[in-house]
Amino acid sequence: MKQICVVGVGYVGLVTGACFADLGNKVSALDVNEKRIENLKKGIMPIYEPGLDELVKRNVKAGRLSFTTSYAEALKDAEYAFIAVGTPSANNGEADLQYVEAAAKSIATNMSAPLIIINKSTVPIGTGDWVADIVTKAQPKPIPFSVVSCPEFLREGAAIGDFMNPHRTVIGSLHRDAAEKVAHLHLPLRAPIVITDLRTAEMIKYASNAFLATKISFMNELADLCERVGADVKEVAAGMGYDKRIGPSFLDAGLGWGGSCFPKDVKALAFMAEEKGLEPRILNSVMNVNYDRRPEAVKRLGEMVGGLKGKTIGVLGLAFKPNTDDMREAPSIDIVDELKKAGAKVRAYDPVAMEVARGIINGIEYYDDAYKMAEGCDALMVVTEWNEFKQLDLDQIKSLLNKPIIFDGRNIYDPAVMKELGFTYRGIGR
Repeated sequence: MKQICVVGVGYVGLVTGACFADLGNKVSALDVNEKRIENLKKGIMPIYEPGLDELVKRNVKAGRLSFTTSYAEALKDAEYAFIAVGTPSANNGEADLQYVEAAAKSIATNMSAPLIIINKSTVPIGTGDWVADIVTKAQPKPIPFSVVSCPEFLREGAAIGDFMNPHRTVIGSLHRDAAEKVAHLHLPLRAPIVITDLRTAEMIKYASNAFLATKISFMNELADLCERVGADVKEVAAGMGYDKRIGPSFLDAGLGWGGSCFPKDVKALAFMAEEKGLEPRILNSVMNVNYDRRPEAVKRLGEMVGGLKGKTIGVLGLAFKPNTDDMREAPSIDIVDELKKAGAKVRAYDPVAMEVARGIINGIEYYDDAYKMAEGCDALMVVTEWNEFKQLDLDQIKSLLNKPIIFDGRNIYDPAVMKELGFTYRGIGR
């Protein structure tokens, strides 16, 4: 049993702590947000993630997982300290490292024995060296430590499965013995382990996210061409995906990417390139294509309903993706804003993200049921591809709408079936 401290109990930190505890380690999860820690001690999760509630409660009951706001308590007997705090984007795209800095200083002033400090947060290249310098300067007395980069590759909505069954574990450090100890910590996951230097490990994370974002933007640009030439982008994606050099993942055309990772990581990588005197032409295009999707989708919906002014539009889905309540950079935010600007009255329903959305999107009506929301609408717009929406009783939906119009921003329905049911239907690239 290893003694582990995890700083930060957001998506990455809470999942990391709970999963390491489930692997038999003793984990102390720390956060400076007292209310969040108080709620976790009561069994109240700060986020929605399938399976996380049960995983946390099981390991708390077994005595392997605990929560605290005290660095001294969390670091007592700890062999490893994971930094898993937020690194949001500044206005210029640069990653904001204030929370990483605060965590590093607090670890330095509270550690009492040799420690391996592991950056789990997504941080700019060179942050590992910077953290080492912060810790060295902030220590009241010299205590040996090593800094390791071990970037996370968790997908919200599938985070537990991704942690327990990773494609690979990336570990970077200037100290080989520290890297090997962190590798040993991950051995039960039985996945390939890549050991490299700090900066290369940090770059692998950014490069991976930027490439996946590029695939999505490429397919969205291709979708527009498919519409012009009469091709079906879903079939095109399926045909491409069989090629092992391409793969089937992240080829879904739609309303673009959002969330906490892709937007800030692509921006940060572009910022780093510009800082080094390079022109990130591909990265800038990836971002431009993505954000153009939202106003273009609203424009197309307006064409379907004969103008949006005075029309009532029902929005199906608010979270940036299914199986999460995360609203960060969600396409729904821009789409609702565009609908309101065009003079539409907006209603919305999401199976999980309603409470979070209410604090972000104002001036719309929220419903707790898709059918209640649809009644009296002039059109529906699918924004998040929840499975619940794939199984809607479309005959009932049709009877509730003023006009049977659906704009499917996630291509969850079959155009031929929708036509047969009597809907005026439009997807993306079909």
